[in-house]
Amino acid sequence: MTSRGLLLKSFRKVNTQHKTCIGCLATTPSRHVQTGPEPATPRIVTEIPGPKSRQLIKELGKIQNVGAVHFFCDYDVSCGNYLVDVDGNVMLDLFTQISSLPLGYNHPAMIKAVTDPSNLSTFVNRPALGIYPPADWVGRLQAALLSVAPPKMHHVQTMACGACSVEHGMKAMFIKFMTERRGSATLTPEEMSSAKEGQPPGCPNLAVLSFNNSFHGRTMGCLGITHSKYIHKLDLPVPDWPVARFPELKYPLDDHVRENQEEERRCLAMVEELIDTWNRKGLPVAAVAVEPIQGEGGDNMASRDFFQGLRDITNKCGIGLLVDEVQTGCGATGLFWAHEHFRLSDTPDVVTFSKKMLTGGFFSKESFVPKDGFRVFNTWVGDPSKAALLEAVVNVIKGDNLLDRVKVTGQHLLNGLKQMQGKYPGLISKARGLGTHCAIDFKDAASRDKTIAKLRERGVHTGSCGAATLRLRPALILENKHVDIFMESFDRVLANMNK
Repeated sequence: MTSRGLLLKSFRKVNTQHKTCIGCLATTPSRHVQTGPEPATPRIVTEIPGPKSRQLIKELGKIQNVGAVHFFCDYDVSCGNYLVDVDGNVMLDLFTQISSLPLGYNHPAMIKAVTDPSNLSTFVNRPALGIYPPADWVGRLQAALLSVAPPKMHHVQTMACGACSVEHGMKAMFIKFMTERRGSATLTPEEMSSAKEGQPPGCPNLAVLSFNNSFHGRTMGCLGITHSKYIHKLDLPVPDWPVARFPELKYPLDDHVRENQEEERRCLAMVEELIDTWNRKGLPVAAVAVEPIQGEGGDNMASRDFFQGLRDITNKCGIGLLVDEVQTGCGATGLFWAHEHFRLSDTPDVVTFSKKMLTGGFFSKESFVPKDGFRVFNTWVGDPSKAALLEAVVNVIKGDNLLDRVKVTGQHLLNGLKQMQGKYPGLISKARGLGTHCAIDFKDAASRDKTIAKLRERGVHTGSCGAATLRLRPALILENKHVDIFMESFDRVLANMNK
């Protein structure tokens, strides 16, 4: 038998073994993932983390830091919108691996993509895509990424994760900025020699403007534009780059139109002032980086007028605009890309993605594609297996009209949050969101954290961000019935908090 035949035989053997299915509670042999039906309701049998999780955390703690670990999961039996931990607790998951699961757990389309023999070499051989891409790579990019590209963007570069996507997106903007300044494709000997030493003129003094409360990643370059929590940057050197104020809108929005317009105008004026200040002190701003909705910083939102004003400023100054859609991309807001809600007269120059997109990377305008090889590069620059999975996701999103579902379910979710804030006005406020990408603020962090813990005790898993914000990041397959389960538990927890 050929080596390919042996691989296929082994592949099929593993795939035919089985495990306990939580959804139907049928006990079968091990290693079969649960593909449905999902549980009807949450079910809690131990505290969280339970004894098995605590033991595993203890063991993991012997070999790495476990300060961020909440509990261990049994992904084989998690299903749909429900996450199961190793102690058998079944939780409605409205956080989904920090906003990273587009179709929930063990979706049949994803299982099919992984077990399809024609995808075998894609999963077994991880090619260095920047040098030795597989024969089907162009087709995979067209079927997966380019089929859902932001409007008027036809160039894509894959990467491994969100941070390296932003990092390399910034590089593309720096290269574009300096190429235009140089005015010639010919490099001087001084540029080439000084670049190796990290000195001008080869390594120019440039800056990227970002916003307070922003989060763009934890790698060293991204920390220059990340400003959400001190723990991300403590003890680390960061560049001297300008930080503008992101609008702090008053809610309800309809009751504060004039104040919010003035706030956004002040923030845009600050952007222009900072660009001018940094230019005059010899550290030119080459680009602006912004999230359509600030995630880690507190789910902060701004209007279409603000983002259009930002686009106008960057165009006037001849600098790039990077829109970071790592957390907002792939349909969670009801449109595939959150910045589509702003109907910009000119699209962003770079749009980064990861999380629900399964692969990292960025789209860009053609003028932001470096002309030389190895400028935006690493060994793998992505992973074709993730593109195969994304292709399955895209087909499900289109075939099942999931973006329409997200709009309906998101409205049901936001209406419920608004009802809760009306019922508990001293405790929660500022219900907001687009699609199912929703959040609500608590009076303080302690109340928020206690609520998240109490919700988990009732089998509902949520997340936090900002100073005192509870954020919801469900899968695209969330339905109104799941929202109702959450709202019932949320109501009961808030009622006890008010006693």
